[in-house]
Amino acid sequence: QDEPVQWETPDLSQAEIEQKIKEYNGQINSNLFMSLNKDGSYTGFIKVQLKLVRPVSVPASKKPPTLQDARRGPGRSTAVRRRTSFYLPKDAVKHLHVLSRTRAREVIEALLRKFLVVDDPRKFALFERAERHGQVYLRKLSDEEQPLRLRLLAGPSEKALSFVLKENDSGEVNWDAFSMPELRNFLRILQREEEEHLRQILQKYSCCRQKIQEALHACPLG
Repeated sequence: QDEPVQWETPDLSQAEIEQKIKEYNGQINSNLFMSLNKDGSYTGFIKVQLKLVRPVSVPASKKPPTLQDARRGPGRSTAVRRRTSFYLPKDAVKHLHVLSRTRAREVIEALLRKFLVVDDPRKFALFERAERHGQVYLRKLSDEEQPLRLRLLAGPSEKALSFVLKENDSGEVNWDAFSMPELRNFLRILQREEEEHLRQILQKYSCCRQKIQEALHACPLG
């Protein structure tokens, strides 16, 4: 089960960044290298796994994008106002080429563009995931955090650090990010859940009451 965790991300000098990049590139078995730029920044790749449980919205004139569509990027006619909803492929993965100063919020926006998703980016959150001593830890990134910097500090190991895009279910739901039809649908879902919960409670107490009455009838008088 995912558990929240926080860990420090120390500031590195330019010499330390250069050394970290050399070490990182020496450990990977692909061509997804990090590169140091003349201005002191660096570029590289981050892999993000999409773990969305709810459907997303895309322009109604578009068919649901495949992973091949996402690699090609959005077309010219994505500004259509009509929408349709569908489920993204389960555990879809996307590599993004980003700068060291690219923020988590920008990564979310880029992912949504790749899959032609027109939902408000505030509905989603980027998480870092780590496996330690048989436990899985999960932490939600703030909008201003820099995923490539975290990737460099952690190294290329997916167990040490991986990125996951999920619904923004922190408990502080930003209802302003939802449309009127979506809000009405949430109300209907809440009503159904409330009715089902109430039915289960009544059934539980009814069963308990019946058992007590049966026990009373079974007791000898006196």
